Amino acid sequence: MCGIAGTYHWPDGKAVTDRLTDVLAHRGPDGAGRYSHPAGDGEVQLGHRRLAIIDLSGTGAQPMVSDGLALTYNGELYNAPELRTELESVGARFRGTSDTEVVLEAWRRWGTDCLARLRGMFAFAVFDERTGELVLARDQLGIKPLFLLRRGGGLVFASELKALAAVTGGKLEVDHAALVASLLYYWVPDTRCAFREAEKLPPGSWLRCRPDGRVERGRFWNLRDVAAEGRERALGGERPDLAAVVEESTRRHLLSDVPVATFLSGGLDSSYLTALAARDRPGISAFTIGFRAEDARFEAMPDDLRYARQVAERFGVDLHEIEIAPNVLDLLPRMTYHLDEPIGDPAAINTFLICSAAREAGVKVMLSGMGADELFAGYRKHLANVLALRYQRVPRPLRRGLSAAVDRLPVATSRRGLRSVRFAKRFLSFADLPEETAFRRSYTMYDRAELLDLIDPDLAGTVEDVLTEHADVYEDNDLDDFVNRMCLGDARMFLPGLNLAYTDRSSMAASMEVRVPYVDVEVVKAAFAVPGDRKIVGRQGKAVLKEAATSVLPREIVYRPKGLFSAPLRAWMSRDLAPLVREVVNDGELVRSGFLHRDALRRLVAADAAGQQDFSKHLWHVLTLEYWYRGATSGADHHAPPTA
Repeated sequence: MCGIAGTYHWPDGKAVTDRLTDVLAHRGPDGAGRYSHPAGDGEVQLGHRRLAIIDLSGTGAQPMVSDGLALTYNGELYNAPELRTELESVGARFRGTSDTEVVLEAWRRWGTDCLARLRGMFAFAVFDERTGELVLARDQLGIKPLFLLRRGGGLVFASELKALAAVTGGKLEVDHAALVASLLYYWVPDTRCAFREAEKLPPGSWLRCRPDGRVERGRFWNLRDVAAEGRERALGGERPDLAAVVEESTRRHLLSDVPVATFLSGGLDSSYLTALAARDRPGISAFTIGFRAEDARFEAMPDDLRYARQVAERFGVDLHEIEIAPNVLDLLPRMTYHLDEPIGDPAAINTFLICSAAREAGVKVMLSGMGADELFAGYRKHLANVLALRYQRVPRPLRRGLSAAVDRLPVATSRRGLRSVRFAKRFLSFADLPEETAFRRSYTMYDRAELLDLIDPDLAGTVEDVLTEHADVYEDNDLDDFVNRMCLGDARMFLPGLNLAYTDRSSMAASMEVRVPYVDVEVVKAAFAVPGDRKIVGRQGKAVLKEAATSVLPREIVYRPKGLFSAPLRAWMSRDLAPLVREVVNDGELVRSGFLHRDALRRLVAADAAGQQDFSKHLWHVLTLEYWYRGATSGADHHAPPTA
């Protein structure tokens, strides 16, 4: 796992690439390298920061150059042993044992055709000295990031957006459409970028730069097609052996020359992976978090530690417990810097703190249960949308009466939050809406009217664009299965835009590699071959995965109430962050610039403080957006994170 960067036909490319690579130092503290070569009437520069996981020797160093090809690569290839054997059988010779060398030789043999054969997470740039062409590629599901910026016939790229901001002197222009999207979702979709000139290479795609200035793009993998193929498999009566697929993926994700540990929340996904990993690596370490008792009580959070301890004891896991009582005033600007774009999910703080603790304990690689909820319909929103279809059959007068009654209920008292009331209010906010609109409202922050009320009126057209984009992506399929339509929407939007993005940035900020065995091409193929009525059964989400997990885990863990990998936001907002919220609402840069309306923000604060609505998540995201915007518009040096 590493940081990659480089330039192609870019002015002062050597100095720019060195600067890019310096900004990415946290992604690879074990080594640095740079490569340069003429490319037509310009040159190419490739930079690399290394976090050594496979082949710790010098033969794994990068950029890797061999017989006219140069590669800077970020990722892990879980089918490297098989590809190595196949390549050796047709004459390839390897100097070391790194998967980087396998990627290089696979490219030499098959070119872009090799990409669909790579099973893992990756973003890389490969340069061909004979043709002068540079190709960028990103993995099938968008696990690893790759940002780029083009000017004329030139290009600059990096693993993180902050590196591009640093080398352009803080002169990149904020894309207000991306900020509107961020307000809606609390993250920036993978199809957009917070700076207007920059872009993200889409998952499952490649981009080729030629010395004559031409640029060519291609796709080698498409989730829409995978879902369609899965539907055909299901219609043909095929039933994937999900337990075998998950077990095989987990085993492959343990491939490492350094210690591997797991996240263990005590929930199904992390417990299942930890149990499988412990079979292969007896005594494996796991890391779990708890919160201050008063914070957890105020948030009405379940006691996940009890379940994590039970799993650890049963499978002989070395459990490390971390109590999170962070100085959020200090962590908020640091996390905003590391996340690259305005991402308002406090789970990023949990990830950073767990990874930091694991790194101090000598761990470099961790397995995460990320992705299972998206692929197997495990979120409350999935069940809620299915229940909404039944709710719509209730006579309208009864629905109106119920809605009015719930609207009058508070979401919190002075001492504790009322989760059931929060969920009921959330459900009734979308239960009467058409499918795509209901799904969007079940997980986004605002409806159309609320968003228009919050922002500059000149951006009204942008709101329509953002909402239309959601509808276009959600409806771009031929699936006749409501649950799998939701899962496909999540796998294309929610997973790369939020969960994989914050996991990569938060973990790499702590120089930690996080692997996601559920977000594996074979697991994804199996997931979409499972009909939706086997994912949600009755009121049980993720039913098919739970069924698979019972072969390993006790039923008490498999069928426990769902926990949340989140943070005690209401507690933080009412105590630690209350003065900061007042400052941002009354005199923040977003308000002064006219992007956000002060009166609309004040109404959010008042409703939240009165306990009538839960707007803690909305206000947390306003804080992250404010800090990001300050950094993006100040022209300040993006080279180093802010200090307290």
